[in-house]
Amino acid sequence: MEIIGLSFSQTQSGAYALVLGEEEGKRRLPIIIGGFEAQAIAVELENMQPSRPLTHDLFRNFAIAFDVHIDEVVIYNLKEGIFYSKLICSKDGEIQEIDARTSDAIAMAVRFNCPIYTFEFILASAGVLLDEAGEEEKPKRLPKKLSSSETEKPAAQTNKSGYGTMNFEDLSEALMRAIDEEAYETASKIRDEMSKRKKSTDK
Repeated sequence: MEIIGLSFSQTQSGAYALVLGEEEGKRRLPIIIGGFEAQAIAVELENMQPSRPLTHDLFRNFAIAFDVHIDEVVIYNLKEGIFYSKLICSKDGEIQEIDARTSDAIAMAVRFNCPIYTFEFILASAGVLLDEAGEEEKPKRLPKKLSSSETEKPAAQTNKSGYGTMNFEDLSEALMRAIDEEAYETASKIRDEMSKRKKSTDK
């Protein structure tokens, strides 16, 4: 996976939308993260030099001082709308796995310039699929929620955006427009509503 974009959320105060994409594919994985973590990622991506080390910079310096290297980041699970990640670290030939929030894990990945991986089932359930023209194709399976634990928005708030009054066909069209405009945060909210309705009909 590679970082496609990082944008300010217009609907959630202090929240940002981080979009990951397949390096050799068309799917995008939107994740809502907190402002501090977004700053930590943006600072490194833009090669900015803060006057004093940020928390993630301190962790990197600490790891380097003790000859610990982060080899890769793995987003290994998606449960009840929360992404789970881990750092794969090495020291003197020994491999250690460290659990981490996805936003923190990615902030460390950009500092160690290491790859970010995820599993097919996560992309199948939470990914946004684009066709050859860059337009959206309907996801194979709808996700339950697309948000991280630190800035998770209750599903009940979805109806306040007006999506609760739209029929399923209109929601599908709105989803296509949102993805075509790369409004991934809006797309995730629409998919939340569609997923909630699909879950109700499956009972």
